[in-house]
Amino acid sequence: MRTRMTSVLGWLALLILATVAVALGTGEAPLSYGRIIPTLIGNGSMQEEFILFSLRLPRIVITLLAGMALALSGAILQSITRNDLADPGVLGINAGAGAGVALFFLFFPIDAGTFVYAIPLVAFVSGLLTAAVIYAISYNRTAGLQPVSFVLTGVGVSMALSGLMIVLISSTDRTKVDFIAKWLAGNIWGDDWPFIWAVLPWLAAGALAALYRAKSLNILHLGDAVSIGVGVHVRRERLVLMAAAVAVASTAVSVTGGISFIGLMAPHIAKLIVGPRHERVIPASMLIGGWLLLAADTIGRNVLAEPLPAGVIVSLIGAPYFIYLLLKR
Repeated sequence: MRTRMTSVLGWLALLILATVAVALGTGEAPLSYGRIIPTLIGNGSMQEEFILFSLRLPRIVITLLAGMALALSGAILQSITRNDLADPGVLGINAGAGAGVALFFLFFPIDAGTFVYAIPLVAFVSGLLTAAVIYAISYNRTAGLQPVSFVLTGVGVSMALSGLMIVLISSTDRTKVDFIAKWLAGNIWGDDWPFIWAVLPWLAAGALAALYRAKSLNILHLGDAVSIGVGVHVRRERLVLMAAAVAVASTAVSVTGGISFIGLMAPHIAKLIVGPRHERVIPASMLIGGWLLLAADTIGRNVLAEPLPAGVIVSLIGAPYFIYLLLKR
């Protein structure tokens, strides 16, 4: 099984590299494929180096990291809620993080030196508050966490927060309205190197926490009765893992906008390929999620005359898949 897992991860990495190669050579600014490697090793012109290192590479890296974060969050949430429909976008966590970012952007003074690092923290706090409200509403003292109630509550909270954001942007100046509107559509805006260094520690910490507690995730997925029977402290493990899921999803949302369905689709695809054990699902989901978002962004920027946000492309694929899962259940 270990050999098969290594093979799967290797093929996924090759798929990502192939998509990265396509993304590097396509876009509004001209850069031929024959000039990519010379430019990477320092033999490109000033224009080629600017296009590659200032425009395309940071966008590709932040897109990959955000996709991995959303997929990791989805894998954790589907396990601790025992609901295959769980996704940080569907559950309202993304909307909560986005509402916090919007409030911070619209009403607080922005310092250029700290803005990049403050945005993920603001998104995490607001996403965590949203998750706490959803958890409190859907939790039953007798029966524990109710998976269906958790999802339905999340959908309701997400719609309420989206309405709040529309109200907020209706009363501010045009420049900020444009930014929030692009954010709502899932437009990847944090495409610069400082955002990468701001996001990377959050993703690394969340991934390590999830892998460290992979056995707990396996047991929690079987239900509260089984988990308690084998000695798992269900409430503590669920809260710790939910905090990790909220942290990585909120961080991704802070730089990519309101992107849903990556956290829904990637874990499902991973489970079909590598099985249900989270020691294998987590790394596979992260690679699949990174590739999905990168592919969506590359398609959105190059297929039509006017670029489409990555969130729109993902939704065109993810919404039918969500309906399929809903009908299947």
